[in-house]
Amino acid sequence: MVADQDPRGSIFIDPVAYTDQDAWHSVARELRREAPVLRVEAEGYTPFWAITRYEDVFTVSRHNDWFLNTRNSVLGPDMQFEMLGAMGIEPKTLIHMDGEEHREHRDIANAWFRPRAVAQRQSAIDRIAEEFVGKFRDFGGRCDFAQDIAVPYTLRVIMSIFGVPEEDEPTMLRLTQGIFGAADPEYLGDLSDPLAMITKTIAEFEDYFNTMAAERRADPHDDLATVIANAEVGGCPMDRHATLWYFVIIATAGHDTTSFALSGGLEALLRHPDQMKALQVDPELVVGATDEMIRWTSPVRHFLRYLTEPATLSGVEIPAGDRLLLSYPSANRDEAVFDDPMTFDIHRPNASRTIAFGGGEHFCLGSTFARREIRTLLPRLFATVEDIRLDGEPEFAQANFVGGVKHLPVAATLR
Repeated sequence: MVADQDPRGSIFIDPVAYTDQDAWHSVARELRREAPVLRVEAEGYTPFWAITRYEDVFTVSRHNDWFLNTRNSVLGPDMQFEMLGAMGIEPKTLIHMDGEEHREHRDIANAWFRPRAVAQRQSAIDRIAEEFVGKFRDFGGRCDFAQDIAVPYTLRVIMSIFGVPEEDEPTMLRLTQGIFGAADPEYLGDLSDPLAMITKTIAEFEDYFNTMAAERRADPHDDLATVIANAEVGGCPMDRHATLWYFVIIATAGHDTTSFALSGGLEALLRHPDQMKALQVDPELVVGATDEMIRWTSPVRHFLRYLTEPATLSGVEIPAGDRLLLSYPSANRDEAVFDDPMTFDIHRPNASRTIAFGGGEHFCLGSTFARREIRTLLPRLFATVEDIRLDGEPEFAQANFVGGVKHLPVAATLR
């Protein structure tokens, strides 16, 4: 950090900082109180303003015509973006679009994610949940819930909608971790360079999805891959670059965030056995519990926005052209919105106000699927156990963009 800068701003940059959630939230709580709009300057990064209060994050999210996404919507070293650009790697997903371009591209898949459409796929989600509860029983109730259940379960759901065959799911998982886990040494494998990991992963994604797109154009199926491969924008076929990145964002964001919410939510329940017992007695509580789990875990740590004109947030004047980091974990622990926010409570009356899915036109496309996946699995899981407990210390991913509990050792007494 620059010498005269507030060192607390480093919590938004350092992936390791997110592995100690108590320490991270302690600093974020101070910032909400003392410096809710904090200018952060760090070597190798374009300066940004860290926005930590719920009201400010909500305001920025709603005014998407005033606070733009643009191409660099995720925090990273300037050199990394420069090198990716020099190699011709320019992400073009819904996250990187604004205005009419965003609306036209979002409309391509929007119908698949509306509540009614998701409800029609409940039976498929039921079957997948039953399968993974069966796997849990096969493990004898002892496993790494994050890696053995949460990750493959959420992956299976999105891939079944996508149309990716089950035998290709390990490939999709490896590629997802290559993008979202590039800062975590566990996912680097033989590569020591996160940038090399990202470029290698994107090249593999391109090979896989270009083949899939060609197949779906020649032989359409009733799946999301067919919709994307044959999509039109402005009356013309969606360009190849946008098609590739549409595939990538659905394949990655469609499961990684939900798996972290599920594993982190279960970890919170394991630390509050009275609340877990309440869920076992009354499965209907899972609706509110799911919202509280999402509020508590906030798997997406941030997005960036860029000012088109001057703005004032929490009394701080920010000039046009500057960029803002929206801190969702901090906003979801804001005392001004959530009573006793540092306490996990499945009975919380306003847990549905979580801003983990963002807001405005960029509200998460897959939010309904995410909630249904969690609400479907947990009651089935709890119905199969007399009790379930931690069997070791949970471990958090080293990630400043998308992350959460990556290892959750559990042991259960089965019914």
